[in-house]
Amino acid sequence: MKSLRSLFVAAGLGLASLVPSAALADLSDILARGTINIAVPESFPPFGALGMEGEHQGYDVDVAKLIAADLGVDLNIVPVSSNQRIPYLETDRVDLVISSMGANPERAKSIWFSSAYAPFYSGAFAAADLDLSSVADLSGLKVGVTGGALEDLELTRTAPEDAEIIRFGDNAATLSAYQSGQVDVLVTGNTVAAELAANNPDLSVDVKFIMRDSPCFIGVKKGNSDLLQWVNVFIMHKTLGGELNELSQQWFGQPLPPLPTL
Repeated sequence: MKSLRSLFVAAGLGLASLVPSAALADLSDILARGTINIAVPESFPPFGALGMEGEHQGYDVDVAKLIAADLGVDLNIVPVSSNQRIPYLETDRVDLVISSMGANPERAKSIWFSSAYAPFYSGAFAAADLDLSSVADLSGLKVGVTGGALEDLELTRTAPEDAEIIRFGDNAATLSAYQSGQVDVLVTGNTVAAELAANNPDLSVDVKFIMRDSPCFIGVKKGNSDLLQWVNVFIMHKTLGGELNELSQQWFGQPLPPLPTL
């Protein structure tokens, strides 16, 4: 298996060779302008939302700040909803989209994607002293999950027969069951677990293993090959240097898992 370092080096150096040679010299335009316009989530904590003082905050917001600082330009934050992300990029209202966006073939028809920069996954969460490393280890345990969710479908398919899967009607009931000790293991999205941990600092909510990985990517307008290559080098640098892991610990309460390349 390739190391994380080799994967990011391949992303940073290889993706630029896949784009047309006639692509725009967009990075120089941003540097000349002295400002970068970056779309961030409008109301999707912990990735992005308005804080108590009316300021934008979250994982994606902090990544945007790091990018502007490394470029040496001012940052103009543009809050967006999910359906605004690609149109804003295509119409030059923003230079980058950093808004918890997953990559898929349909979206890739319209825009380019960077290497992965953020964790977004469904996982198994439990107390720090509970030894779990795979779905097979759920044997004999009570596992709480929201019925009908993607996590429920994955558990139904992969959990051992003697795991007691307890399904609840909504996320609130599932989280309450874990808080009260009704279940040993919580299976949910990492952002849900992060919010639970943030609201209950005395509760042990450690990630044990990832069940379904769906990382986030930075969106770049088609043709902007200089900017795409710069962003990939930025992600590699901040991953190897630990800055992205620090932000993951701050906003998700969990270390950054190994990030795949696009």
